[in-house]
Amino acid sequence: MNLAYVTTYDASRLNGSNEWSGTGYYIAQALKNQSITLDYLSPLIEPLGLNGILKIKRIYHKLVDRKNYQTDPNPVRLRSYADQLRDKIDRSRTPLDIVFSATVNPIAYLECSQPIVFWADATFANIKDFYPIYSNLSNSTIRDWHQMETLALRKSQLAIYSSDWAAESAIRDYGADPAKVKVVSFGSNINSPFTSKTIQNEIATRPRDRCKLLFLGVDWVRKGGNIAYEIAKQLNQLGLPTELTIVGCDPAIDTPIPDFVKPLGFISKATPAGQDRISQLLLESHFLILPTLADCTPIVFSEANALGVPCLSTTVGGVPTIVRNGANGRLFAPDSQISEYCDYITNLFGDYADYQALALSAFNEYESRLNWRVAGLHVKNLLETIL
Repeated sequence: MNLAYVTTYDASRLNGSNEWSGTGYYIAQALKNQSITLDYLSPLIEPLGLNGILKIKRIYHKLVDRKNYQTDPNPVRLRSYADQLRDKIDRSRTPLDIVFSATVNPIAYLECSQPIVFWADATFANIKDFYPIYSNLSNSTIRDWHQMETLALRKSQLAIYSSDWAAESAIRDYGADPAKVKVVSFGSNINSPFTSKTIQNEIATRPRDRCKLLFLGVDWVRKGGNIAYEIAKQLNQLGLPTELTIVGCDPAIDTPIPDFVKPLGFISKATPAGQDRISQLLLESHFLILPTLADCTPIVFSEANALGVPCLSTTVGGVPTIVRNGANGRLFAPDSQISEYCDYITNLFGDYADYQALALSAFNEYESRLNWRVAGLHVKNLLETIL
């Protein structure tokens, strides 16, 4: 099977694919590991002079109508992407069976003889007014983005999403044919060296007399950093010594940083050293805590599970597709009280065998469904149905 693999950026190398947290690179590797041949039709070039025009539009909307103008769905840009792709497809030396896009942007206006497939983590209807950056949007942004989603779904023979939340939106908000909408979770960008047996030894080394929480996110507010901090503070007040390690951002709290908070700043996963450091921090933690206010399907949950670490998060966005109560963590309502998190954690520490069973179950969730091998095989099987 030969795929035209489409991204706007260079997804053939991890260092060159910081967009979308490197997901485009890992999707490509997952497909290649299923003996699928990829012809990378990237990067795509911005139309000459367009960035300057879009910058002026952004300033205009900000100053005149106090609206947020987003450039992603601009039709001039998307038509240029489509023209470039058609040219690349025509010039390809390999007969291409399928055009496969990581996200919908590049293929919305594409016309080609090959079937089109995309893999995305959300629809525009999902993220509009969900993320701060996609709030208070200009009318033209809203119109163009809905048009982009509608066109991409109409042209594609398979629309793959990483969560039920996104897949349901494609059907409900854009009238997509349910038969071609599929759900395949993303894998972990950290490879686990453990087996079900050896991970038990690592779980057993975690201390029983104190709780180690890891907050891993670049946006303190959106990812629920204040909630994580209050949970750690209350656990200490309840008599369970608790550490909160923070990676990815600086804690925005009103008081001086207490001793139980360990801010480590940003650690890049684009380097082996960074991956090793994050893996070690996860391995030493009892929980990944991310009480997020808005998220699609954070891969960090799969990465935590890959190291036998359960996740504590919220029932927002696509998170419930990844984290399942009692299997690989616990989800709380966004308006849950701090005490609800604390009761859950202290109960597990009160019967530590329950915590160890949950941690092992989290690893098994990674092994069975939250890794790129399983995801790649699932997508391969789906692609074979349209050839």
